[in-house]
Amino acid sequence: MKLLRPLFWAALLVGGFWYITSVAHWDLARPLRQAGRLWTSPNTAQTAGLTADENNNIDIYKVAHLATVNITSVVYKEDWFFQVYPEQGAGSGFLIKPDGLVLTNNHVVTGASQLTVTLAGDKKQYKARVLGTDPRNDLALVKIDAARQQPFLKLGDSDNLLVGQKVLAIGNPFGLGGTLTTGIVSSLGRSLQAQDGHRLEDMIQTDAAINPGNSGGPLLDSHGAVIGINTAIYGQGNIGIGFAMPINRAKAMLEEFQARGRVARPYLGISTVYISGDTATDLELPADGGLLIQNVERGSPAAEAGLLGPSRIAIAGNYRIGIGGDFVLAVDGQPVDSTDSLHRILNRKRVGDTLDLTIFRSGRTRQVHVKLGEAPQTL
Repeated sequence: MKLLRPLFWAALLVGGFWYITSVAHWDLARPLRQAGRLWTSPNTAQTAGLTADENNNIDIYKVAHLATVNITSVVYKEDWFFQVYPEQGAGSGFLIKPDGLVLTNNHVVTGASQLTVTLAGDKKQYKARVLGTDPRNDLALVKIDAARQQPFLKLGDSDNLLVGQKVLAIGNPFGLGGTLTTGIVSSLGRSLQAQDGHRLEDMIQTDAAINPGNSGGPLLDSHGAVIGINTAIYGQGNIGIGFAMPINRAKAMLEEFQARGRVARPYLGISTVYISGDTATDLELPADGGLLIQNVERGSPAAEAGLLGPSRIAIAGNYRIGIGGDFVLAVDGQPVDSTDSLHRILNRKRVGDTLDLTIFRSGRTRQVHVKLGEAPQTL
């Protein structure tokens, strides 16, 4: 009897402990079972609850991505041992006519011995030929002979853009075709140096993601109209600073091509240096600043209009400057404030247009009207 008594109390303790822990576990788990699922769902289907902005993005993409094309190029280069090898590049473009006219960047097609355009809809590939280029504005017009009518994009107006308005970019970044990104117009009138040395003026800055392969693709407004051509990024990858060429520059190129059957560049024929402040005063020129002509090319429109180059050399700081020539104060009524001022206005001109220059000569201000010629093809 004495032996059974300790066993009885041991069994009672073990059994009691098991009962208590089981009940406690059951009591803790019960609220979870009563609460149902551990997540909640929307009351309506997600596709039925899209915002107006999301629907706008979707509607524009459905139309625009079918008119955006992938452009691949083959450029033959030499290595260190003078062995020729093909190098392939990739970019974007977009159709502007149902017969296969494509707008893109000049740097997408330049130097290519072979161009291939891949359509977004049926993925068919077509050999393409370059009809015309405008290197100053990094623009190119390309043609494919498609088997049927193609979807195309309408060109909007880039002269009335506002900082903050919504934009959408479509292209083929890193070869990922049909990619859509959205953002806003971050700034207007930006200038940057292109890879070939040309200075690109009055660019649209956007935070819509633009990466390698996006070049030549459309930048669209909220109505689906093209207001720019995605051209460049700041740095090596997307950091929210991209640049697009205003579409009105492309319109000028298209009008030139339609009128002449080629893209001709306007030609003035002078080189200048910007002078202002104390340097201008020392040279007995208006201190507000202007472009001092350093050279007038013989037989150029500038020479025919009577513009004068330097007559002697002077030292200004550490630089040799030609003086005695005309000092350009304004171009088409707009005061000159940098070396880019003249180029910025020339980029908007066509062959045969008139350029109105306000110049300072021999202590007097006068007006000179120059009819722009056509730049030689070798320039």
